[in-house]
Amino acid sequence: MYAVIETGGKQYRVEVGTELQVELLDVEPGKTITLERVLLVADGDEAAIGRPLVANAEVSAEVVRQMRGEKTISFKYRPKARSRVKKGHRQELTVLRISDITFGGRSAAKDKAKADRDAKTERQHLEEAAAAQAAKDAELAAKLAVGAEAAAKKAAPRKTTAKAEATDSDAKADAKAPKTTTAKAGATKTTKADATKADAKADAKATKPTTAKPAAKKAADKPAAPKRPRATKKDE
Repeated sequence: MYAVIETGGKQYRVEVGTELQVELLDVEPGKTITLERVLLVADGDEAAIGRPLVANAEVSAEVVRQMRGEKTISFKYRPKARSRVKKGHRQELTVLRISDITFGGRSAAKDKAKADRDAKTERQHLEEAAAAQAAKDAELAAKLAVGAEAAAKKAAPRKTTAKAEATDSDAKADAKAPKTTTAKAGATKTTKADATKADAKADAKATKPTTAKPAAKKAADKPAAPKRPRATKKDE
């Protein structure tokens, strides 16, 4: 529900809780006043227009404080007359807070309070539902955390056995490595023995011609055997 009021020669559209600055009123801060010049009252699709005022309609307002408005400058200038007038002005104002609008036995303040209570209860229901959902989520998260810890504990021995197997395989590889080295050493030894045998054979072959040469010389030194004469037919 809202209304249009008139005060200080100006019109204002107001609702419950609206604060407005009006022309100075002779009232003290903290008091409640009633504005009877109500020009229009509207509630949803229904509206009552005053001619000039709405009957049985009142607007209650609380005086918040007295204040002065912003400074305005008034400057007058008359050409060719050497006349210039400059003035400043700050209007005295009264700040009002609308507390209630009544029309036809209805109160806007009561309607708003009821709506606030309904909204509060609905908000409380929503908060309770959100809290219950948060508790369920926390419980589910705790269960998932416990399951993850159990899975991690189960997986931990497997990892250790895998590490032990890796170390065993490394030890086996290290054990195999010296055998290959000994085999290589044996191979080198055999190759050296073969080389020595080959060198001995080569030396023997080299010495054989030298032994044959003295025999040839001895044969040359021996005297040649006398040739036997051939028997001929004449001799027979």
